[in-house]
Amino acid sequence: MSEIKETPLFTVTIDGHTIQVPAGTTILQAARMIGKEVAPPAMCYYSKLDNTGGNCRTCMVEVTKGSEADPRPMPKLMASCRTTVMDGMVVGNKTSERALTAREGVVEFLLINHPLDCPVCDQAGECKLQDLSYEHGKEETRYEFKRRTFEAEDIGDKIQLHMNRCILCYRCVKLADQITGKREHGVMFRGDHAEISTYLGKSLDNEFIGNVIDVCPVGALTDKTFRFKNRVWFLKPVDAHRDCPTCSGKAQVWYRGDEVFRVTSRKNEWNEVEDWICNTCRYDKKETKDWVIEQPSLVARDSVIRQGHYAGKVGTVKPNETFKNVMKGRDPKLLLNIHDVSEVNEQDRDLSKINRPPTSLDYKE
Repeated sequence: MSEIKETPLFTVTIDGHTIQVPAGTTILQAARMIGKEVAPPAMCYYSKLDNTGGNCRTCMVEVTKGSEADPRPMPKLMASCRTTVMDGMVVGNKTSERALTAREGVVEFLLINHPLDCPVCDQAGECKLQDLSYEHGKEETRYEFKRRTFEAEDIGDKIQLHMNRCILCYRCVKLADQITGKREHGVMFRGDHAEISTYLGKSLDNEFIGNVIDVCPVGALTDKTFRFKNRVWFLKPVDAHRDCPTCSGKAQVWYRGDEVFRVTSRKNEWNEVEDWICNTCRYDKKETKDWVIEQPSLVARDSVIRQGHYAGKVGTVKPNETFKNVMKGRDPKLLLNIHDVSEVNEQDRDLSKINRPPTSLDYKE
């Protein structure tokens, strides 16, 4: 019998940190093994999906030494998600001025056509493009032309597509192809006309398609059942599970007070889904009795969600009416009485149970 060959270990140095990794490991994977302090950002790479990466170019690094056998530096910046390490390789990420300057240019290109609608976007507070812009973006844009826009398209009753925000990372397309086994959407056209769309006007409708919302790094794909309902920094995420015959049943349940506003997949420190969840868990199980609560979710120190997650009772109790305190005890009805035509202050209305943005019609039922 032939002996099984062991995978050789290669030594790679990234930003002064040295680590040994198996042959075939990419620079990005090796950097993540070291830690967040040296890991490049990634908008298109997703370790849970096959054949991802190489689209956004935000993870470019400078290879100052190719290997021990060939110590010459690589002449161009390399996409770390697609470049495998060699023994003795030396890489510069945050210590490389070339890489940081190029990353600023990539961010500027990503923002050229991206709308400035963060105040109304449901992804605000957990948007990786926001984080990338804060870390590597410029204070103002040099782009003076009209931004690219797309017509609104209905792709289903649970998922909202905002093509104007899409950065064409291809994650949703690859997820539908690899996880659901029923891909009904893809990238149409080419160049600056490229867009995510469905085939022949079909809708995205299968048991695991809701996961495209979790893998989208921007606000291009959002949950219609949560749309405009609340801000994520006002919610408290908790880890929970249920006995689900379709998926693992491990999810993240988002509370404000005792009301469940949304259910999402659990994510790791790289903002990648740990276990895919089915649409039943995501959309239909929005009661505390449906779940076994495990613990408060771990929230990254640099996340805006953390300020509401660990700050006293924020997100754990229902908000109190503060109008009288601000107006020194005066009743708001004395200022404007609209209760004959609207009941917007009804206490028994659970807005999280309305599968769309609430309107004044919901209070006349």
